[in-house]
Amino acid sequence: MNMWVQYCIFCAMLFIGLRMNQSNAEKCDLFEGSWVPDSLYPLYNSISCPFIEREFNCQNNGRSDTLYLRYKWQPYACNLSRFDGHDFLQRLKGKSIMFVGDSLSRNQWQSLTCMLYTALPSIKYNVSRVGDVSTFTFTDFDVKVMLDRSVYLVDVVRESNGRILKLDSIESGKLWKGVDMLIFNTWHWWNRRGATQPWDYIQVGQQIYKDMDRVVAFGKALNTWATWVDTNIDPAKTNVFFQGISPSHYNGSTWDEPSAKSCVGQKEPVVGSTYPGGLPSALTVLKKVLGNIKNPVTLLDITNLSLLRKDGHPSIYGLGGRTGMDCSHWCLAGVPDTWNQILYSLILQTFRS
Repeated sequence: MNMWVQYCIFCAMLFIGLRMNQSNAEKCDLFEGSWVPDSLYPLYNSISCPFIEREFNCQNNGRSDTLYLRYKWQPYACNLSRFDGHDFLQRLKGKSIMFVGDSLSRNQWQSLTCMLYTALPSIKYNVSRVGDVSTFTFTDFDVKVMLDRSVYLVDVVRESNGRILKLDSIESGKLWKGVDMLIFNTWHWWNRRGATQPWDYIQVGQQIYKDMDRVVAFGKALNTWATWVDTNIDPAKTNVFFQGISPSHYNGSTWDEPSAKSCVGQKEPVVGSTYPGGLPSALTVLKKVLGNIKNPVTLLDITNLSLLRKDGHPSIYGLGGRTGMDCSHWCLAGVPDTWNQILYSLILQTFRS
């Protein structure tokens, strides 16, 4: 057979194979899989990201073990796209991204800024803050990566009778309009009580409550958010994501280690793909709301894959040091990098370079 004919057949087969891999990747459930060791991880060194906040900077805070850094998420049906910071910025050139939510949104926002900065360490950037909105601008690409601190998504308003959590009001939503990509999150604050609870009463319509079932309140707030999305978002202009429920690890019984009273000392993920303690009820509520929303919202379903990472929290290497115990947030580099890697894989399907 002529050499050129053989070459053309090879090229055709390669092209078909690439298209099949792309098709499989687009159909693949990125959230079904397990954590596997990978010597190419982490995606960046925390030392090379000078703006990691202290509460997430576990290595700088004295954590000496590094095995937790060397796991990658492996979906069962395909390979997760390797994060490419330059490609990310090129695809979103001139656009804006906003994370909206609590400190877990800040965890993911900070992760993404580090992933982009360390991919292009000579890139020009500036950081600004106006009110509750922080903006990290990569000026060479005119890409804004923003964070709006809105822990309940719905409003907390100070009135004459105290601080009111208004489950059917989103006045702060005016800050979200016109953004090209929105990534929402809430849950971390819904069970706060006592001195750390930032409201005195709950209001629904004209009815005032001293308290109510927090999962029920969470669902009502999500329905208000869903109505806001359906009313204010043009899907042709804005892509909307919702970060799944980020879990905590304060009870070793949930990962079949009853002697563990917290995440301290944990160095490896749960083996396999199923978390022994099951999924949180808040995730069921979230999926129900997303199932009824009219506008398209993509769920970053990070709950189960994060549940498996009992080893990924700051524990005593966070903001509180040895007097605190943080099994809610995540070390950087770490688990939120995978959330952003999955986000990038989804962006590859949406924003063509």
